[in-house]
Amino acid sequence: MPTPDLILTGAEVRTLDPERPYATAVAVRDGVIAAVGDETDVREWRGPGTEVVTLAGAHLVPGLVDAHSHPVWGLEMATGLDLSGVTDLAGLRAAVAGAERIDGWVIGYGLDHNAFEGRPIDRALVEDVLSGAPAFLRLYDGHSALATGAALAAAGVTGPRSFAQRSEVVCDAAGRPTGHLVEHAAMDLLAEVVPRPSYEARRTRLVELLAAMAATGLTGAHVMDAGDVELVDSVARETVLPVRLRFAPWCMPGADAAGLEELIALQGRGGRHWVVGGVKFFMDGTVEGGTAWLKHADCHGQGTDAFWPDPEAYGAAVRRLHTAGVRTATHAIGDAAVRHVLDVVAGLGPDARDRHRIEHIETAPDDLLPRFAELGVAASMQPPHTAYTRADGTDEWSRRLGPDRASHAWRLRDLRDAGATVALGSDWPIAPYDVRAVLATARTPKGAASGRAGLSGLEALEGCTSHAARAAGETDLAGRIAVGHRADLTALALDPVKAPADELAEAEVRLTVTGGHVVHRGD
Repeated sequence: MPTPDLILTGAEVRTLDPERPYATAVAVRDGVIAAVGDETDVREWRGPGTEVVTLAGAHLVPGLVDAHSHPVWGLEMATGLDLSGVTDLAGLRAAVAGAERIDGWVIGYGLDHNAFEGRPIDRALVEDVLSGAPAFLRLYDGHSALATGAALAAAGVTGPRSFAQRSEVVCDAAGRPTGHLVEHAAMDLLAEVVPRPSYEARRTRLVELLAAMAATGLTGAHVMDAGDVELVDSVARETVLPVRLRFAPWCMPGADAAGLEELIALQGRGGRHWVVGGVKFFMDGTVEGGTAWLKHADCHGQGTDAFWPDPEAYGAAVRRLHTAGVRTATHAIGDAAVRHVLDVVAGLGPDARDRHRIEHIETAPDDLLPRFAELGVAASMQPPHTAYTRADGTDEWSRRLGPDRASHAWRLRDLRDAGATVALGSDWPIAPYDVRAVLATARTPKGAASGRAGLSGLEALEGCTSHAARAAGETDLAGRIAVGHRADLTALALDPVKAPADELAEAEVRLTVTGGHVVHRGD
């Protein structure tokens, strides 16, 4: 064996490799794992230039991966005032009244629908405390926002609009915008007028963010958007990205043949620790926003329309990409959306197995669960989202769905029992990026999902390692500690399989290694 660059020893190594489940030492060379063995092997492995890190009993596992995140696009989404701590209308009014202005604007993010306490989302609820300043407040789901009259006027939005996708400028009976902007196309109407962080600010924040993610043990993220590949490439050329990024640019309703060919041509573009691999679709929106595609309407009579006005056009786009060898990931929260995606994949034939995935799956009836394993469709789920609901059903998500559908919330355990691949993520900035919290919440779901059993410690770990690799088609490269696999490794002070979930959420991260580079060292 050539002399390793790095040796990690003195660890309790859980490899997730059935050929050798446990070890105490790992050797790395040129970004890949060169050997897996015991401490007695270290003397034979090491050379004069080898860095040896003694982990003193830490628990070393395959590098943890966030299977659904937005670390680049999220830099803009998470701009301004953090409203995630606001719980009621009084708190919202106080927060925006005292907010620091950004070029004269009040910009906020992370606002919980429950803060409106059942009221319709309306600019009149906050305008009187803003002294005429334009405001743009993103709700936590990333699919809706509240804009004040001054903000709407700056963008020339004076009434309803028509869109190629399921999107709406909500208006009152007189046709005046209430300020509630639902889904991407409606929010994008203000994109040119809302102050945006500069290139340098985004670059600095990206470096800081990825370092902070690595400090929680993250070594990779499946990025469910196109990000800004020029920005990422520029940073990657100058330094080591501490988190490996795999981008899936969006395919939106109205995409024509030329647009699909552009998405196909993007595949494989990349650099050190980043690559474009896959395409992201939306089959619906969110339950709280009334845009999740449901078999039966929610309590407000909403939710019976797909994000793609012509669902068959979605199917045609997926078929074209599938034929070109492109993997797809589709956002589907409601039961009708999940069913339609599964039906489309079923129509692709047996070679579609293990090449497509569904994101979120917040409510699903029993009959859909076995189809994931039957079709080889990965379930990509975000346990931290359960914290936006309440066990007593008084939250907006539960009220809209009603008790029966709310009882089918985030069926992690049931999908695993049905044989599905279940990859886990945070959906940052929708929820915090700390991967330890993802692991912990997968074991002890919150809110509407708290009445259901969560995953075992091992299953949760697999969700951020081997199952994440399977969902990305990377089982030959990642998800295990095995010779020839990427040297992406996470060392924790506690055993992520056996430690209680609440202790795991606070566990010290001793070391994070991405591509053979030590990107985080604990104290």
